[in-house]
Amino acid sequence: MANAQLSVLFFIQLFVILTACLGIGWAGKRFFNQPLVVGEMIAGVLLGPTLFGLIAPEWQHALFPKESISVLYVVAQLGIGLFMFLVGMSFRIDHFKNNAGTAAAVSISGMAAPFIVALLITPWLMSVPGLFTETTNRFNATLFMGAAIAITAFPVLARIIHERGLSNSRLGALTLSAGAVDDAGAWCVLAVVLASLGGNPFLAFKTVGGGIAFVSVMLLLGTRLLAPLGRIVERDGKITPQILSIILMALMMCAFIADSIGLHAVFGGFLLGTIMPRGVFTTELTKQLEPLAVVLLIPIFFTFSGLNTHMTMINNPELILIAAAVLIGSILAKGGACWAAARLCGQDNRTALGIGALMNARGLMELIIINIGLQRGIIGPALFSMLVLMTIVTTLMATPVFEWAYGKHARASGELGALDDDPVDAKLAPHS
Repeated sequence: MANAQLSVLFFIQLFVILTACLGIGWAGKRFFNQPLVVGEMIAGVLLGPTLFGLIAPEWQHALFPKESISVLYVVAQLGIGLFMFLVGMSFRIDHFKNNAGTAAAVSISGMAAPFIVALLITPWLMSVPGLFTETTNRFNATLFMGAAIAITAFPVLARIIHERGLSNSRLGALTLSAGAVDDAGAWCVLAVVLASLGGNPFLAFKTVGGGIAFVSVMLLLGTRLLAPLGRIVERDGKITPQILSIILMALMMCAFIADSIGLHAVFGGFLLGTIMPRGVFTTELTKQLEPLAVVLLIPIFFTFSGLNTHMTMINNPELILIAAAVLIGSILAKGGACWAAARLCGQDNRTALGIGALMNARGLMELIIINIGLQRGIIGPALFSMLVLMTIVTTLMATPVFEWAYGKHARASGELGALDDDPVDAKLAPHS
């Protein structure tokens, strides 16, 4: 297919993607009180072979031919890299410091239980051809499954907490603390898996050593280099095009370095975001970058994921049983463990259920992890599809279960703020 044809096709694809994500996202928010991300995730799956390719395969292949997938892939990588940069800017370690005891118990439980489940089910999964690739050993498979089950949709829970006026409540602080630590842990585990792929000790050393050096330089030197930019923005009250260009240049270089040492571009984006000067700088930077990332680029990532999701591959009793086991195990390991830990730390049942419901959501963070797993040859399409299903179901569950367990009582007692019904809201949090 000629470049001119790909260019024309890309704009048609983008029109269809944005239309589907906007329509289904709006319907989910309007009729089911779901974050926009849920509808957009579903839209991405429906545009792939699961529905569109099933009912109109010729049209689906014409709209998304194989030659165009590489273009969508590159744009999707830009989108998640920019998104993870925004997530990094929202990462606040002070949440954990202020609620260290209970937050530590919830976060440790929310990490330990998923890895126990992964340890139990991975031998079964590896016995079924095609779920993991032949080059994936049991150690890497177990770590990957543990990270995939342990991840939390941190910005989703942050948005729910903000919408309901719980940002300064004990539940809000505990959940944000535990979610942030869990996600950091899951990304570290994924980094270990990526570092050990291929069985080459030199490559593993390069990835681990390079990763440690990269993080050290960013934390020690990067913060000092960025501090003058923060002072300029604080003084002027705005981010100029020149400063924005510098930040985008830094983002691209960090993504390149992370990818070059054997990790993934998203690590570079996230790390850069965590060291950005706080205050007016991050507020203004988010205002400028967030619409591009979450309105235009992330829907492309959802569709790229959907094109790799083949729910029809889960087509025999054994695979259906495995999909059900992965889903149930993930819910019990994450939501159940966080609920139990909160209860053991003295939280009432209502608060503990609220924490468990929010921590159980996977959202975009899960899709990023499993896409990396598919791209790096850790998992196969069938397991990828099962994990996409788990992602959608657990994210769908978060709002109604939280409302049932915590919201109604809190609203009646005056603890809970009114819901934000404005469809034109800050979209960062719903998109993870």
